[in-house]
Amino acid sequence: MQRTFDVLIIGSGLAGLTTALTLAAKRKVAVLSKRELVSGSSDWAQGGIAAVMSEEDSTDSHFEDTMVAGAQLSDRDAVRFVVDNGQSAIQWLVDQGVEFTTENDELHLTREGGHSYRRIVHAADATGHAIQKRLTELAAQHPNITVLEHHIAVDLITGKHVGRLRGNLSRAEARSCHGAYALNIKTGEVSALRASQTVLATGGAGKVYLFTTNPDSSTGDGIAMAWRAGCRVANMEFMQFHPTCLFHPAAKSFLITEAVRGEGGILRIPPKNGEPWQNGHRFMPEHDERAELAPRDIVARAIDYEIKKRGLDYVHLDITHKGADFIKAHFPTIHAKLLSFGIDMTTQPIPVVPAAHYTCGGVVTDLAGRTDITNLYSIGECAYTGLHGANRLASNSLLECVVFGRSAAEDILGRERSDAAAVPDWDESRVTDADEEVVITNNWDELRRFMWNYVGIVRTTKRLERAAHRIALLRQEIDEFYGSFRVTRDLLELRNLVDCAELIVRCALERRESRGLHFSVDYPGTAPKALPTIAVPR
Repeated sequence: MQRTFDVLIIGSGLAGLTTALTLAAKRKVAVLSKRELVSGSSDWAQGGIAAVMSEEDSTDSHFEDTMVAGAQLSDRDAVRFVVDNGQSAIQWLVDQGVEFTTENDELHLTREGGHSYRRIVHAADATGHAIQKRLTELAAQHPNITVLEHHIAVDLITGKHVGRLRGNLSRAEARSCHGAYALNIKTGEVSALRASQTVLATGGAGKVYLFTTNPDSSTGDGIAMAWRAGCRVANMEFMQFHPTCLFHPAAKSFLITEAVRGEGGILRIPPKNGEPWQNGHRFMPEHDERAELAPRDIVARAIDYEIKKRGLDYVHLDITHKGADFIKAHFPTIHAKLLSFGIDMTTQPIPVVPAAHYTCGGVVTDLAGRTDITNLYSIGECAYTGLHGANRLASNSLLECVVFGRSAAEDILGRERSDAAAVPDWDESRVTDADEEVVITNNWDELRRFMWNYVGIVRTTKRLERAAHRIALLRQEIDEFYGSFRVTRDLLELRNLVDCAELIVRCALERRESRGLHFSVDYPGTAPKALPTIAVPR
């Protein structure tokens, strides 16, 4: 089966929907979503979206804060492009009908770690959900947008596929994208989705780690597919670990937003011997002069250090001193969720641990989201634009989605409309139904555990080499399985995670310094010149 569109967008988060809505007036667009439209990481974002919105603030300040958080590895042109377009990105969202929190008829601004001023536009403490809900409504209603829910991309359709029908192709034709093969998760059917332009907006690869704040969809699909198609991938060693994920046996991956610390939350050591929790030692000032407002990599390493040093399971995040009315007004979603776990954050501390949160590297792009492959774009968390450098500044991620989603759409609209190329159907004539699904389950578990243990917050060369060895063995098993059996969502995601794990380890081994999110015991110093780590397909 084949279907044809002007533009295929793989991913339904903020980046994908921004692109789709910007294109839809003049292009026929398909949006591919692994689950329902509102199911990805964007919907889970709590804190907000960073932009210069007050007279006391400036784009120069936002620029400098981003560069500092990124350990001077951020691309200066990309940072300038994003911060200069921040206000127009917020206005675009307002124009779409997104309802942000206001105060005295003005957008209410909060502050988060690493920011010099209050510049976080938010919708209470559920900003991502408010944005996704509204953009999903608009996308579902638009006659030029076809939503394909419960579909997962198998692989990009490139020149090598077209060549099977047309014979020899030029080098330029071979390095082009013509859509993607996609699995209907409910029916098991694989279709060829043809498109003149394809946009990867698939999010990050947080599920490569055992503990993550990400939803189940964050399996690095776009990064892995682009890599297999021949795109460069950069800075995958910089996996951001959010400092404060709820530690609770019933909470799978509930994030406690940066804004809790931004509004005065204090990190404490849980006291022993039955002492009142209020006596817990505040430890962040010993690690950084910015204390709880230090960038995420510093706070996450500090928590990891204290947990390991003292043999703890977690540390406490305490904001009770701000009072119940303040807490309920600023963090209603978190307050309600914690109550469901038996924790009243107005009178009790929140037990927290670091967890894998954000992929700062990804598919190399320019400022229009264009990749190394003609007619293939990458935006959002799966892209490496250069914005985040060695660490992402809080709330720059949603901003990046809107700015680059609009930029990619404008680039596509600036091109002449063209017909999609003829492509071959998906061929599964030589495969059968899997008879050993337990192999996939075991490999999923093994991969995520050794990535957590060997390629976590603090790394050593020996651990990285062990991880590389394990990845090579897993890849062999997975490739054999993929070649013999019909594809399933679990198999496709495992295949993609192994590709991403290999890229993370490869980039980490190449970086012989400690910078931002990558901390190596063997190379604790920082190199005098900040350079990206770029992986080139063989």
